[in-house]
Amino acid sequence: MIDFWFSIGSTYSYLSVMRLADLSARTGIGFRWRPFNVRSIMIEMDNIPFAKKPAKAAYMWRDIERRAALYGLAPKLPAPYPLAELERANRVAVIAADEGWCETYATESYRRWFEQGEPAGSEPNVSASIAKAGRDPARILQQADSEQAKADLVAATEQAKALGIFGSPSFLVDDELFWGDDRLDDALCWLKQMESGPPD
Repeated sequence: MIDFWFSIGSTYSYLSVMRLADLSARTGIGFRWRPFNVRSIMIEMDNIPFAKKPAKAAYMWRDIERRAALYGLAPKLPAPYPLAELERANRVAVIAADEGWCETYATESYRRWFEQGEPAGSEPNVSASIAKAGRDPARILQQADSEQAKADLVAATEQAKALGIFGSPSFLVDDELFWGDDRLDDALCWLKQMESGPPD
C-alpha cells in the first residue's frame, strides 16, 4: 500500500490522480488517498511557484500537456488556475477519504477541472463530483463548510507536514517520500523491492 498525499489545486496532481486506478489494476498495488492543503504549506515556506512568473507558468502547462499525452490523457490547457475554492475542495476530499469515496470524488473533480474547464471546489464541479461518488451534494457541502471540517483539513495538513511532505503529489512508502508525478514509478519500484526482500 502506498499513501498518496495530494491537494486538489495542485496542477501536476492531475497526472497522478487520473492514472492511479489503472496503475492499481495493473500492478495490484493499492493507494490510500490522503488529501491535505498544500497551499498553506507553500505559503508557510514562502514558495509560490507560478504566481507572477509567466515564463515558468507557460512551461508548467506545456510540461503537463506533454506528460498527459504520454499517459493518453487529453486536458484542455491552461486550466483555470489558481483555484478560488481550494480549501473547500479539499475539505470535501477529507470527508470523502474518511467515508471511502475519495478516489471517485477527486478523479471527477480533476476531470471536470482539466477537461471541462470547471474549477474544482466551485460550482458546478463540486456538486457534480460529489454526486458522481453517490453522495448528496447538499449534505456533504453543509458538512464541508462546518468548523469541524475546517479543523479536520488543518489536522490532515499538519500530519502531512509532520511526515515531511511539502508538495503535491507525494507518495509515501513506509518512511520513504517520493515527491512529484514523475516519482510515482520510483515509489512503485521501491515498494516492490521492499516486498521482495533483500537479494539472496
